[in-house]
This record gives sequence, structure tokens and C-alpha cells, in this order.
Amino acid sequence: MRALDYALREAWASLWRSRGASAFAILAIALAMIVLGALLLLTWNVERLLAEWSSAAEFSVYLRDDASSEQRGAIEALIDQSGAIDARQYVSKAEALMRFRREFAELASLADGFEDNPFPASVEVRVQPQAEADGRAEALVARVAALPGVADVRYDREWLARLASGLSAIRGAGVALGLLMALAAAVTVASVVRLGLHGRRDELEIMQLVGSPVAFIRGPFIAEGVLQGGFGALMALGLLWLGFAAAEAWWGGELATVLEGDALRFLPARLCATLVAGGMVVGGTGGFAASRHAI
Repeated sequence: MRALDYALREAWASLWRSRGASAFAILAIALAMIVLGALLLLTWNVERLLAEWSSAAEFSVYLRDDASSEQRGAIEALIDQSGAIDARQYVSKAEALMRFRREFAELASLADGFEDNPFPASVEVRVQPQAEADGRAEALVARVAALPGVADVRYDREWLARLASGLSAIRGAGVALGLLMALAAAVTVASVVRLGLHGRRDELEIMQLVGSPVAFIRGPFIAEGVLQGGFGALMALGLLWLGFAAAEAWWGGELATVLEGDALRFLPARLCATLVAGGMVVGGTGGFAASRHAI
């Protein structure tokens, strides 16, 4: 405990003495943490929305305009007997047109230019989560698509899978960029800490001569890097929150409409803590690299 207390006191004093250079190192870590934090914010929200949408997956069966009532009855019977659905709803051509005018009021005038209603009747089906997981839902979609009177079948799972694939690519690119910036930040911290080390060279030599433990010699430099990393990560979180709040104020209403009420959220406490810990690790790594020159 004495070594830790000494390291923290000396690290704080060193930060204050070289506050200009330390501010530069803190800014470098903050930039790296902003990249990683933005990636976490994006992927966490998209994964949360994907989980919610997947738990309420639907598919829509669009009927041909010349589909008979018998063909519609056969389609609905197959859906009801599958045991893979929670509910279904028939939407007539007139109801589909009314829904379009209600949900896309700014585009409603486009539908007035058609002599005939261009929207097809459909059967909207809510799939059971377990049926989606075990493949029964996909099998049902394939069977329904082959029935007479069916013009097309649109299944949510298809675009959800494409979205998940795109998210994986974004995550990989973001992690690579974040790690590269974290490495650059660690090098910056090491350079700043090494400047302080050279300024205390005489003091360190005296400590070695009197037999001071290694923890008392290297500890302050590692602690200095940890403090720089922690401050940089906290700065990154503050800037991320301000950016998130500004984006929500500007586009929150539009996003709520597009996402049908599902609001975007800021990072939870555990991810914020992970980001701060990551910044401290990056700073501590730079401080440790610099401290190796102390002996």
C-alpha cells in the first residue's frame, strides 16, 4: 500500500509539472477511446434492436390481384395449421392504401395519381420465436410461397441477416482502427512519461544507490500512464455523451418514427466502465514501457 500511495502522489505531481505534454497524451487517448466508444455505441444499439426485432419476426404474404377466396383460404389454413405462428392478419387492398397514406403522409399524393389501387392485399404473420430458431418459420415461408395466388413473400429474417452481416464488418473495421489508435496513444504516453523520467534521472540514480525497491522507482511512471489513460477515457465518454445528446435532439423524432418507437440509448454503465478500464490499460502500458528505462 505504501508503494501504491507513493506512486499515485508522485504521478499526480508529475502530471502537474508537465501538464502541457500530459494534456497532449490525454487527448491522444481520448481520440482513441472516442473511436472505440462510438463503435460500442453503434454496435450495442444495433444489436439491441436486432434482438428486439428478431423476437418479433414477421413475414408478409402478398396476394395476386386475381387470387380467389378459395386460394386465400388455403393460404390461411396452411399458416394456421403450421404451429409456427402467434397471430396473423389479413390486410385488404383498401386497408393497405389507407395504411400507406397514414404512415407516409408526405408521399400520400403519389397514390392519388393512380386510377387503380396499386397496393396488393396481404396476410401478415407474426412468427413464434422458437419456430424462427428451429427453422420451422423458414420452411413455412417456402411452402406458402409455392401456393397458387401468392405473388410474393417477404420475410424479416432475410434483411435482419444482411444487417447483422454488415454490422460484423463495421465492428471488425472499427476494432482495427481503434487498436491502431490505441497503440499510437500508448506510444504518445510512453514518450511523455519518458520526458518526466529524464527530468528525474538524478533522483532515480540516488534511489537505486540507497536500495529503493523497484516498485518505488517504476511505480510512479506506470501510475502516471494509468492516470493519463483514465482521464482520456473520461474525456472521451463526456464528448460521446454530448454528441449522442445533440444527435438525439436533432434526429430523435425521425429515428423514433423509423424505428417504430424503439429509442436509441447511450452506453450502459458496464460498457462505460469497460471503456475507462481500457483507457487506463492503454495508458498503463505506455507508462510501463517508459518505466523500463528507469533502471
